[in-house]
Amino acid sequence: MPGDAAGGPAAAAGTGERPAPPPRVAAAATKAERSPKDMAISLLVLLIPIALLLAFYRGFLGGDQATTVDPAPAIEQARSANTFPVSEPQGLASGWRTVSARYQTVEGGANLRIGYLTPEGRGVQLLQSNVPVEQLLPAELTDQSQPQGPTELAGRTWQRYTARGNQQALVLLEPTRTVLVVGDARDNELRDLAGALR
Repeated sequence: MPGDAAGGPAAAAGTGERPAPPPRVAAAATKAERSPKDMAISLLVLLIPIALLLAFYRGFLGGDQATTVDPAPAIEQARSANTFPVSEPQGLASGWRTVSARYQTVEGGANLRIGYLTPEGRGVQLLQSNVPVEQLLPAELTDQSQPQGPTELAGRTWQRYTARGNQQALVLLEPTRTVLVVGDARDNELRDLAGALR
């Protein structure tokens, strides 16, 4: 046969040899076509929608803004319980935002805890409590907290304390309650909040 003489498949079958596999030119060409540029384009196609969603969340939905709350229900609940006199800040600058407010009974008494963000974006907590001071201060500040000296604010003598980490505290000791203003805010912001209590 003419195909046998040319060494075609029939000749290979007659000699007992296996035919050579077809060349993989198509697969090699496909791999060579995937360049780093193609990978970068693929990543961009994925990242652009994610960036757009993040921009929408931050820009239109206020994703970076803290959620503010109305402290009035917690303050009213504390006043209704009549376990200690309740004060609230009056005349704070417009940049102060209330981010949490809760009244609850705890072991040894009750706490009214209101969290704020200062105009500089730092956290401050106002805590009013009738829990015994020897139990309250170690729990809220640290076991090693010591008074750092008195300061006069709105006609009352507060004590300055160190607290956890880089936090500072102002503490007002009264016969029926203890008031703490504690946070990582600057001293002048802590003093503003403490001085505004009425």
